[in-house]
Amino acid sequence: MTKGKIKVSSDNIFPIIKKFLYSDHEIFLRELISNAIDASKKLQTLETIGKFKGDVGDLTIKVEVDKAAKTITIKDRGVGMDEKEVEKYINDIALSGAEDFVSKYKDEADVANLIGHFGLGFYSSFMVADNVDIITKSYKKSAKAVKWSCDGSPNYTLVDDTRKERGTDVIIHVADDSTEFLEDSRIRELLNKYCKFLPVKIQFGTNEETVRDKDGNPVKDKDDKEKKITTPNIINNTSPAWKKQPSKLKDEDYKSFYRELYPMNFEEPLFQIHLNVDYPFNLTGILYFPKLKNKIEVQKDKIQLYANQVFVTDSVEGIVPDFLTLLHGVLDSPDIPLNISRSYLQNDARVKQIAGHITKKVADKLAQLFKKDRKDFESKWDDIKIFIDYGMISEDKFYDKALDFALLKNTEGKFFTFEEYLKKISKAQTDKDKKIVHLYASSIDEQHTYIQAAKNKGYDVLIMDSPLSSHLIGKLEQKMENVTFSRVDADSVDKLINKDEKQSSKLSEKQQEAIKPIIEGVIPKEKFSVTFESMSEKDAAISITQPEFSRRMKDMNELGGGGMMGMMGQMPDMYNLIVNSNHPFAGKLLKEKDKKKQKQLAKQATDLALLSQNMLKGEELTKFIERSMKLI
Repeated sequence: MTKGKIKVSSDNIFPIIKKFLYSDHEIFLRELISNAIDASKKLQTLETIGKFKGDVGDLTIKVEVDKAAKTITIKDRGVGMDEKEVEKYINDIALSGAEDFVSKYKDEADVANLIGHFGLGFYSSFMVADNVDIITKSYKKSAKAVKWSCDGSPNYTLVDDTRKERGTDVIIHVADDSTEFLEDSRIRELLNKYCKFLPVKIQFGTNEETVRDKDGNPVKDKDDKEKKITTPNIINNTSPAWKKQPSKLKDEDYKSFYRELYPMNFEEPLFQIHLNVDYPFNLTGILYFPKLKNKIEVQKDKIQLYANQVFVTDSVEGIVPDFLTLLHGVLDSPDIPLNISRSYLQNDARVKQIAGHITKKVADKLAQLFKKDRKDFESKWDDIKIFIDYGMISEDKFYDKALDFALLKNTEGKFFTFEEYLKKISKAQTDKDKKIVHLYASSIDEQHTYIQAAKNKGYDVLIMDSPLSSHLIGKLEQKMENVTFSRVDADSVDKLINKDEKQSSKLSEKQQEAIKPIIEGVIPKEKFSVTFESMSEKDAAISITQPEFSRRMKDMNELGGGGMMGMMGQMPDMYNLIVNSNHPFAGKLLKEKDKKKQKQLAKQATDLALLSQNMLKGEELTKFIERSMKLI
């Protein structure tokens, strides 16, 4: 028997393991199974290159829980270890304390590999264990089996063992504060989370099924009991879709894999992007476009990040560009450090390079889909536009590429690229300052009156109803030359596109001053500013607008933002109440000598304007209905 001390200068390895490598105790199972996978894959490699002449056989990794004995055992039939390898991989950690460890490895290119080998990954087991045993036998013919034992202190024992088969058993004697991991349901949950797509079969327990005849009836034994057959319960898919060649997959294969990833999501994705890159880094994966509609937050945290099929995290925000977190799917790269620290991933240069490449691939795929079948792309637009908006706002490189496929949709349901739309409206919608004004509505129903007024002037109106529309408009005005946006209810129709064409007023300034207090007397003055405009007799008698700048700032603030936008969110809504000085109503109001009737006419007209904007509610709406019935 050999006794010795693990080469660490600290009295206990727990501070290093807990503080610097692992943020969650449950990670121990992932690490131990990753080691078992490593050992199994190494054996396959040795056979391929002719260094192992024996029978590889069944490499299934087994996970066993013995609640009575308080143990968890991970068994593999991989390369195993001899006594010297145990000394090298288990005992000789060569750490001179936590501080030196961090400074030594934080910038090294192969830090990802430190976790995936016996040593650091193995020692994560002590987060949940009082004692750990390793019983192992190397694949080498002359090797003897050995048993290593340690209680988490620097002291260990290493003795010969009677094990006959090659491979390794890691036996965890679970500590009293970690007995949750002795529950089958907890282990099954962790296996499903971390090991669902590992490349070697993993067995946890067995399945018992009734033997049936060709007609489906249960087969009985001589004691008239149903015959049962026991089969291994394999928990993982060793060959997931993202590891296969795209040319060998059909659309149904992608949909089937999506259902495997999200069994509780019953809505199928619109399409997918299969990533398969081998230079300048290795990256595979499948990203799915779900039906986003106008939802943002509910869609996040649906991308799973893997390193060589080992689950790393599903919280990729800050690791990949923010707008990509709206997608679903899987990303896998051996160049992603298998380190559980999210901040490490966020600051890793390779991860940033991968994120930039994914953005490019997604943009290229969208451009390809648009070019290949524009009608199909247009049919999906309402479901994916929030993703495109988000990408254009947040990533300049994506913005530049998106100009080829991003669409504008008008109130008649027709689609245009930005370039196409500029050509369509430039003649009619250029103002006196040579700016091309894009008119838009956020709701066809609520702004119908204003849309119709704009159309009557020969203008076209876009529908921009995404919660990100205000942010996108700001970006477009910043990027595009001589382009501005204005919502159709931001001003009177004649001022939406100011062409410096003034129409004469039927009311003199004195008459307007006489009418103004009548109107102000029936509306809350702190909310409405009364103005007069010379418009066509066919336009509305009274209309309500909200200035573009203040409304846009308020909309943007609703999605978050401090400073000026935060102040805008706290300010009350302000509106312009515009009286059409050429509408017959203005003259009628002025001629009415009965003050009570005059006030009633003013109230009825302003209420109609409020009603058209869906701003008449509660008691005021009830009074309006009663008044209208009396007038009838």
